[in-house]
Amino acid sequence: MEVKRRTARNLVAKLSSVSEQTRTEALCELRLISKHDPESRPLIADAGAVPYLSETLYGSSPTIQENAASTLLNLSITSRASLMSTRGFLDALSHALSNSPSPSAVQACAATLHSLLIAEESYRPIIGSKRDILYSLLSIITANNAPPRSIKDALKALFGIALYPLNRASLVGLGAVPALVALIVRDARMGIVEDATAVLAQIAGCEESEEAMRKAGGIRVLGDLLDEGTGASERTRENAVAALLNLARCGGEKGKKEVSDMGGKVIEGITDLTKNGSAKGKAKAVELLKIVVDGDGNAKEVRDFRSNNSFDSMNYSI
Repeated sequence: MEVKRRTARNLVAKLSSVSEQTRTEALCELRLISKHDPESRPLIADAGAVPYLSETLYGSSPTIQENAASTLLNLSITSRASLMSTRGFLDALSHALSNSPSPSAVQACAATLHSLLIAEESYRPIIGSKRDILYSLLSIITANNAPPRSIKDALKALFGIALYPLNRASLVGLGAVPALVALIVRDARMGIVEDATAVLAQIAGCEESEEAMRKAGGIRVLGDLLDEGTGASERTRENAVAALLNLARCGGEKGKKEVSDMGGKVIEGITDLTKNGSAKGKAKAVELLKIVVDGDGNAKEVRDFRSNNSFDSMNYSI
């Protein structure tokens, strides 16, 4: 272990060298060590690497940025406190997300945020308060030329941010709803649609989402995903149900009415999930269908469901 500690200290010391070649070689070594040797990650962090790595994200070399961002991602697995306690660390991530010429660096920065957000609930309000980070992530998913991997990593980071309820209104204010709806409409790749609907479902859990969803046509888009004829995956359909359910819960009477006014194909899709979805998906589909029943008890699909099922007997927990 002492050998690993000395190695980490020597490499971190080289990060302050005036020679770009020396810094680059040290960064490459740190990236490889932090990737393949989990025991070395806290040693690298304790040696003071994080401030140097953060500063390096402001550089102009794509190779250097990529190695620094990837090393930070590796350190985020075991040395989260060292990252979050470093002054300027989040600002450096935000800068790289918006300005790095390296797609790999952008992806690593977004993945680092996701790693921090999923692992520690206490980081969610801190990261969510950084509006420049939120804006940068939304810019990635709206860019026409963004690589699919960058979009997926940005969506995962946005999902982690949206897990904290007070961050949702901020995301709505920055235009997250139309950005996500447009992404779902224009991108047919299953994984991206699944991740986008998962983020949208979380954001729908705030009062501010109702108007934004209505203006962006989000309710219609979510309804279309529930139509079995569209061929959406089960996860996408369950995310759509979760989004509509959150909208009905948090959007007041307007939200409930919007959901209740959906057509028969949508009700058929919800009904199918009450029978064939996952345990959590069934529970949410049942609750959503109750709202639809209350709003439109004359719909044929609702009458059929009521005659064939007892809501009281469906004791799913959410």
